[in-house]
Amino acid sequence: MEKPLVSFIIPYYNLPIQMLCDCIDSILALSLSPNEREIIVVDDGSDESPVNHLMKYGNDILYIRQRNTGPSEARNAGIQMATAQYLQFVDADDFLISDAYEHCLQIARSQSPEMVVFDFATTTPTDSKEYKDQPIQSGCHYMRHNNIHGMACGYLFKRSILGDLRFTPGIYHEDEEFTALIMLRAETLCLTSAQAYCYQNRTDSRVRNHNQQQTTQRLNDLKGVINRLHIAADRMPIDDKTALQRRVAQLTMDYIYQVVWHTHSRQQLESEIQELTRLSLFPLPDKDYTTKYTWFRRLSATSIGRRMLLSIIPLTRKER
Repeated sequence: MEKPLVSFIIPYYNLPIQMLCDCIDSILALSLSPNEREIIVVDDGSDESPVNHLMKYGNDILYIRQRNTGPSEARNAGIQMATAQYLQFVDADDFLISDAYEHCLQIARSQSPEMVVFDFATTTPTDSKEYKDQPIQSGCHYMRHNNIHGMACGYLFKRSILGDLRFTPGIYHEDEEFTALIMLRAETLCLTSAQAYCYQNRTDSRVRNHNQQQTTQRLNDLKGVINRLHIAADRMPIDDKTALQRRVAQLTMDYIYQVVWHTHSRQQLESEIQELTRLSLFPLPDKDYTTKYTWFRRLSATSIGRRMLLSIIPLTRKER
C-alpha cells in the first residue's frame, strides 16, 4: 500500500474541545484525500478525554491516550505512529491556513524537498495569495545565512531524514533543539513566503503562563539546550558546524535577553555571564549575523553595555 503524503501530529492536553476540532477541521479542509493523510491526536493525559467528541470524525482520526508526560513525549508518540512520507506537527490550539498550506503541499508533490519551510500568521491572512519560493538549497546552507524560527510546527519534513532524532523529554524549549538538528539533516529545503500556519497567542498557554519557579526552569532548560547544541557542533563537519554555531549564538543572545527581562537583576546577569563564559558560550562570536545581533553582541561584551541592557530591555516588548 502506498504511504500517505502527510502525517499530522497533534499533541493535546486540557484545551477547549472546540479548539481541537477547529484544528482538525483545518486539516480536513485541505485537498488531501483520506489515503493521502494521517491525523494523529496524542492525548497527553488530559483530565477529560476528548475521545467522545472525536467520534464524529470516524476513521479520519488516529487517537492515542497516554499518561501526562509533556509535549515532547506526546510528539514522540506521534512520530512512532506516523507512516506518511512527510510529518507536520500542529498544536491543538492552532490551525492550518488552507490556501497557503495547499501551496506547501504543491511544493511537496512537485519538488519533493526533504523540508518545506513556511511562515506563520496570528490571524488568517486576507491579502494576496501569490507566494514567493526560494530556490532549493540545503538546510545547512540556509542556517549559515539566516536565523531560523524555533517552532517545530513551522516545518513540513520527510520522515526519512528524522532517523533517531526525537524531542528531549521533560524540558522546556524542546523545539529549539529539535528544529536546529532536523534542519541540518535536510539536503533539499524549499523556503516559501506562504503564511500557512496560524499561531494563536493564548494568555493561558504553557509558553506564556508560568510562575517564578517555572521561569527559572525555562531559563535553565534553554541554557541546557544551547550547551548541547554547542557540544554537538564541535563534532560536526565544518559547514554544519558553522551553521549550528550561528544558531547557538542566536539562542545565547536570546538567553541573555530573557535573563534581563525576567530578573531585572545585575547580579543575576553577571552570574549568568560567568556561567556562559565557563561553557565557552560567551563572549558572543564576533560575527555580523544581523544588525540586532551586532549591537547586542557589542553591548553585552562590556559591563557598561550590560548595564545599558538592564535599562533598555525592560522597556521593550517581550515578543521581539
